[in-house]
Amino acid sequence: MSIKSRVVLFLWAVPLFAQSNSGELRLKVTDQAGLGVKSSVQLVSEANQVRKALLTDDAGNLVAKLLPFGVYRLEVQHEGFAAFSGSIEIRSAIPTAVHITLRIAPLSTSVTVNDASTLIDPYRSGTINRIGKDTIADRVTSLPGRSLQDLINSQPGWLYEGNAVLHPRGSEYQTQLVVDGIPLTDNRSPSFGPEIEADDVQSMSIYTAGIPAEYGRKMGGVVEMVTTKDSGPGFRGEAVLAAGSFATADGYLLTQYGWGKNTLGVSAQGAMTDRYLNPPVLQNYTNNGTTADFGVSYERDFTNHDRLSFSVRHELSRFLVPNEQVQQAAGQRQDRNNFETMGIVSYQHLFSPNVVGDFHGMVRDDSEGLSSNSLSTPIIAFQQNGFREGYFKGTISIHHGNQEWKTGIESDSTFLREQFSDVITDFTQFDPGTPAKFNFAGNRPSLEQSAFVQDLIRLGKWTVSAGLRWDHYQLLVNQNAVSPRLGASRYFRSADLVLHASYDRVFQTPDFENILLSSSNRVGSLDPEVLRLPVLPSHGNYYEVGVTKGFLHKLRLDVNYFDRSVNNYADDDQLLDTAVSFPIAFRKANIYGAEGKLDIPHWGRLSGFVSYSYMVGSAYLPVTGGLFLGDDATNALSQTNGRFWVSQDQRNTVRTRFRYQLVERVWVALGGEYGSGLPVEFDGTESQAVAQYGQAIVDRVNFDLGRVKPSLSIDASAGADLWKKDKLGMRLQADIQNLNNRLNVIDFAGLFSGNAIAPPRSYTLRLTTNF
Repeated sequence: MSIKSRVVLFLWAVPLFAQSNSGELRLKVTDQAGLGVKSSVQLVSEANQVRKALLTDDAGNLVAKLLPFGVYRLEVQHEGFAAFSGSIEIRSAIPTAVHITLRIAPLSTSVTVNDASTLIDPYRSGTINRIGKDTIADRVTSLPGRSLQDLINSQPGWLYEGNAVLHPRGSEYQTQLVVDGIPLTDNRSPSFGPEIEADDVQSMSIYTAGIPAEYGRKMGGVVEMVTTKDSGPGFRGEAVLAAGSFATADGYLLTQYGWGKNTLGVSAQGAMTDRYLNPPVLQNYTNNGTTADFGVSYERDFTNHDRLSFSVRHELSRFLVPNEQVQQAAGQRQDRNNFETMGIVSYQHLFSPNVVGDFHGMVRDDSEGLSSNSLSTPIIAFQQNGFREGYFKGTISIHHGNQEWKTGIESDSTFLREQFSDVITDFTQFDPGTPAKFNFAGNRPSLEQSAFVQDLIRLGKWTVSAGLRWDHYQLLVNQNAVSPRLGASRYFRSADLVLHASYDRVFQTPDFENILLSSSNRVGSLDPEVLRLPVLPSHGNYYEVGVTKGFLHKLRLDVNYFDRSVNNYADDDQLLDTAVSFPIAFRKANIYGAEGKLDIPHWGRLSGFVSYSYMVGSAYLPVTGGLFLGDDATNALSQTNGRFWVSQDQRNTVRTRFRYQLVERVWVALGGEYGSGLPVEFDGTESQAVAQYGQAIVDRVNFDLGRVKPSLSIDASAGADLWKKDKLGMRLQADIQNLNNRLNVIDFAGLFSGNAIAPPRSYTLRLTTNF
């Protein structure tokens, strides 16, 4: 670093919207006389996929929020002054400040720090997959309802089953989305919850091991999302228009205005398509869907010690449930809808230069409905479920020497309501004596409380993370659990290598979709033989060892081995073809495997990745929960042991995407995904399967191996910057998905789910305007 450039690191008295592994940078740029200098700033971390081009205000001040922990390259430029370039670390939840004094150009020199110095984070104690704004902006355009899920599913260890339901390392419905510090633990797949639009997201941090003690309840995978935009004076925004195959149209608008210490934002989105869910047959019957959302946010820095923000959002989705051949011939129509209204308030206060408090509150109302016409078969089903949730979280972060402490409490009260009714139209599908009509209504609170403490310790080239979490869960059962978390890493500078290992004790609460119905005494009226047992929380142990290695200062390789053992392994059981599901749990499950990912953040004009995942997952009987009647209940009760492959047991998965900058404003990308196939559980004959699903789909199943045949999808994209001047930019992107037009079957008559067919070759155009 130049002796004529000066960097002073100190703790700035401004609080932070803290997530578990993020901090805040406060930058002050002055000249030799101490006067503020308006400057352009570059902030880059290849390991975290952060690449920001920022601008200080007239007084030389800049705030960069919610930066993932790691090493960053900081570059500051102003005409007439020598440019500054240096590396900084963001390693604390306490805001870090950098004061830079620029010198007159003829009298000073500077030392440039390459982006290669940020390729590996030497003090990360576990594997965290990051997705930055550039990757989000250049993503392949998704069908409505799954833009965020598609990004998460691109990472090693994640897998789709059914209708864009995410399965991290073999877990079912155990994904937790943390939006600006607020955890959402309900199912957010297109079938069950409104979409979080990817254009709303600035960055994501994805955990499947080494999970901080701050997070609990849903522990298959944790996805931290940052939607807070960099604030600044004046008006700015983004507009996105997209259209493509299946009569798909999508629009998104974000506007933000900053003045003084205030920032106001408004966003809106709407989309429609003729292929909302993955259909069970090729014909894609009755598959229309629409989504929409509207949000308002406001933030104010009252003082250098206090910041307040709040946001309100309303989201909805309406769609049809796709028919099979028999249902379509009968004239069935099933309509589903989801509505959600959410309000969030956050407040931060700096108690001292080393202690910051962060407090969040959230209330939301969620409802989902199902209605069926009179021609539905084998039953006419109606459902109106929902919940009201009140959530509070308070944390204190303390910086002390080489340690970063964080402790906090959580309280979540969810008031469930369920209504379900049906009329049987095909009695051959049910046991004799099953009532022709059934109805249920119930409500009950689900109460959860937790407390945690965690510490991140720097010991030379060693980094240790340690945490302890306590959880209390009360719905159908009343349980407490204590969960230790531990991770450690060692950095070898000469080899540009980090070794790490972690252990997570997890306590996972069951999914609450129809949990009151499946446990109610009312189901006894359906059949005297009924399996009605409470679904217990899952208890498990997660282990991981891995290595991160840099090559040629351009490539980064991550390799991990993991092992998970879980008691009361959570799953779900779908009721025929109604899209109504019930929580179940198996006695235990064992899941193990290995993952590898080779990243090329930037090598000249080339960037991209290739990843491989190997996973083996098996579960053990008996099963509890669900809605098993008659012979199914008798069989479930009698099968007290036995082992089978879990429905997410895909042994081999390969994903890749590479982007090449042809010229300054034009780029192309090519990607693909290969899957070796999920398990098949079909009780009928092959001829029966042909009659129900069609010959083309049956040809994609290997009945001898009990597996769906391998899938392969090749994707291609091209993008061009049509206009770039000052704050105004316009970019056009074209995508072709499944370029090889292969019939890819995701699920075939799964043990607890039906068919799901991936889209054929499809095309989209997306126009993005920044202003």
